[in-house]
Amino acid sequence: MSYADQVFIENCRDILTNGVWDTDQNVRPKWEDGTPAHTVKKFGIVNRYDLRKEFPILTLRRTYYRSAIDELLWIWQKKSNNVHDLASHVWDAWADENGSIGKAYGYQLGVKHHYPEGDMDQVDRVLYDLKHNPASRRILTNIYNFADLSEMALYPCAYSMTFNVSGGTLNGILNQRSQDMLAANNWNVVQYSALLMMMAQVSGLEAGELVHVIADAHIYDRHVPVVEKMIAQEPLPAPKMVMDPEVKDFYQFTRYSFTLEDYQFHPFTDAIPVAV
Repeated sequence: MSYADQVFIENCRDILTNGVWDTDQNVRPKWEDGTPAHTVKKFGIVNRYDLRKEFPILTLRRTYYRSAIDELLWIWQKKSNNVHDLASHVWDAWADENGSIGKAYGYQLGVKHHYPEGDMDQVDRVLYDLKHNPASRRILTNIYNFADLSEMALYPCAYSMTFNVSGGTLNGILNQRSQDMLAANNWNVVQYSALLMMMAQVSGLEAGELVHVIADAHIYDRHVPVVEKMIAQEPLPAPKMVMDPEVKDFYQFTRYSFTLEDYQFHPFTDAIPVAV
C-alpha cells in the first residue's frame, strides 16, 4: 500500500482523536456563506518520505500531480505572482483584478540578492550551491519576508525549503506554518517531492528524503465527514513516478516532464469547500 496514504491516515486520525478545536476563538477564515471556518488541529507534525523507495502520492483520492507540479513551477521556475501565468485556478480567490497575489511566493523567490559570486535570486543561489558548494549547510530558501507581508494576498504557508547533500544524495526539509490537511497536504508533498527530484537531477545527485514539518496541521469543521470517509478506505499500491532523464536545466522542466505509472486511486466525488 502507498506509504503516503499510511502517513495521511495516521495524521488525520491523530488530529481527529487528539486535536484541539478553536471553536472558542475568533478565527480569520470564513466560509463562502460568511460562517467562521473553525478547525481541529495538532501542533508540530513531522513526516518523512524517502523518495528512493516510492513517490508519496495519495491513492485514497486522486491528486492531480501535473496541476500540483505546474503550481510549483509557477512559483519556483517562473517566479510569478500572477495567476494568469498558472494553468489551474487554485489561486484565483486570492488574486486582485489584475491577477496579482502581491509580493508573495514567486515574487520573493525572484528578488535578486548580492553575493561575492554575483547577483542571484534564491532559486539560482540554491542551484549554484548544489553544484559548487554541496558541503554547505546554508542551502535554503525563505519567502516569509516580514517587510512585504502587508503587500501579500496570503502569508506564505510553505515558506522555507532547506537542502542538504549527504554523499551523493540530496535531502530537503519543507517548513510549513499552516496546513489544510484535506485540501493541501498531499498537494504540497507531491510538489516538494518533485522539486527535490528536479534539483537533484540537474545537480548530478540522487533524490533522498523529504522531511515535512507542519506547525499547525488542521482539519476544517466542514471537512471532517469527508476526511473520515477517506481514511476508512484501504490504501492501494503506490505508483511509480518517472521524470524525464534528459532534462539537465531546472528551467527546462515542465509539468509534462513527469509521468505516473500504474496510478490507482479511489473515486472521490465530495466537494471540498475552501475557506478564505
